Amino acid sequence: MLDISNSLYLSLAEELRSAISDGRLPAGSRLPSVREAARNRNLSINTVLAAYRHLEARGQLEARPQSGYFVRSRLLSPSAPPMHLKPARAQTAEVAVLDRIEAVLAAQSNRDTIDLSLACPKSSDFYPGKPLSRLAADFARRRPELLTDYSLPPGPFVLRREICRHAHDLGMTLEPENIILTNGCMEALQLALRVVTRPGDTIALESPTYFNLISLIDHLGLRAIEVPTHPGQGMALDALELLLAEKRVQAVVTMPSVHNPLGTCMPLAAKQRLAALAQTWRVPVIEDALYAELQYTTPLQPTVKSFDTDGWVILCTSYTKTLAPGFRVGWMEAGRFRRPTAAMKFSASLAQPAFLGEVLGAFLETGGYAQHLRRLRRLYAAQVDRLRGLIDRSFPQGTCATEPTGGFLVWVELPPGCDGNRLCDDALKRGITITPGSLFSPSGRHRSHIRLSACHHFTERHVHALLTLGEFAHEQLR
Repeated sequence: MLDISNSLYLSLAEELRSAISDGRLPAGSRLPSVREAARNRNLSINTVLAAYRHLEARGQLEARPQSGYFVRSRLLSPSAPPMHLKPARAQTAEVAVLDRIEAVLAAQSNRDTIDLSLACPKSSDFYPGKPLSRLAADFARRRPELLTDYSLPPGPFVLRREICRHAHDLGMTLEPENIILTNGCMEALQLALRVVTRPGDTIALESPTYFNLISLIDHLGLRAIEVPTHPGQGMALDALELLLAEKRVQAVVTMPSVHNPLGTCMPLAAKQRLAALAQTWRVPVIEDALYAELQYTTPLQPTVKSFDTDGWVILCTSYTKTLAPGFRVGWMEAGRFRRPTAAMKFSASLAQPAFLGEVLGAFLETGGYAQHLRRLRRLYAAQVDRLRGLIDRSFPQGTCATEPTGGFLVWVELPPGCDGNRLCDDALKRGITITPGSLFSPSGRHRSHIRLSACHHFTERHVHALLTLGEFAHEQLR
């Protein structure tokens, strides 16, 4: 005798599978809740749940706690670089890499450009603009002296205290007197490098790495050794330890929590090992934690700094990606290098604007930041899912992409026969900007990769631009 309930759930599963296959349910899209689907289809909750679980077991859906069921992307992860590769010789950045960085940044400043790459959220939906505006107006009215008095180090105590309080979420126990306020994360990174290196020194740099670091290193007269970095494992620590043992590097720069451009995190055990390597070999590790608070999962994974027991890890970050890019408020905790770093900060830019620091500190004190971050993480997770779905839909077969664990960046590996630089040039001619993978390496490696961003609304223009990008990739293969 036919089991009707069994037939119903299989029929629903086949209907959904067909919609996924032909693109009516694109990768990353959220299915109706079990209750909603049961009500709309006049089915029992158990029948719908059985259909969803049937597709989940076959890898076509994924269940997310407190979020529901989503269509899984068919994209594979990018291939792993050789994790035990003997590091290449130290080198300065190639002129071609620096020139291309300038060309991409110039194109992004054009208002008519459709920007699929810039890692700067542009919509007020990504920031708590209204409460910050109200606080700023209130401070301007009640404390006008903040606008007229000179700001002196170390800056507003309330901000430094709140920084330390929120640092607990990333596993760190910090003291307000050790916090150095900076003009964004880039000044923090620059100060750290200037304190621990001298022109001609060599640093260990992730490959791929944030491309602005390449320009900074070049301007400081430093040389870099590229250490392979994998989405799932982070920086190849065996290769790094070899460099440290041979005393070939004077510092290490890394982004272990929500990496740019990979979008993933270094495993916890690897972070512990990296902190131990810094202490064993007495070599400073500069940790860029700019995106660390945008991890999707809670509790947040700790920073490398949280395992630092002897002050060899310098943590640098800012609120430009989470709260107020226009404030340019960053901070650093320089460990054993605090005194020379504070002195260099004073000689470089004296101090931070007290008015902005007080406003930001007051906002952090209200508790609104935690609520804002929870909403932002959910938003970016959905945005990244949408982006990966569009990549899956429009790019050639064989395209791979990282599955980020935080932030809004996706690292895409093109199939053999596609070139990221050429794709970038073709896109620029159509008023579309992407960041080719070669920009994330001083030597121009990763030419088969590109970085795409999901920190914008997917308007019709943005979706069309992504489809156009996929067409260009198909044309390269033809």
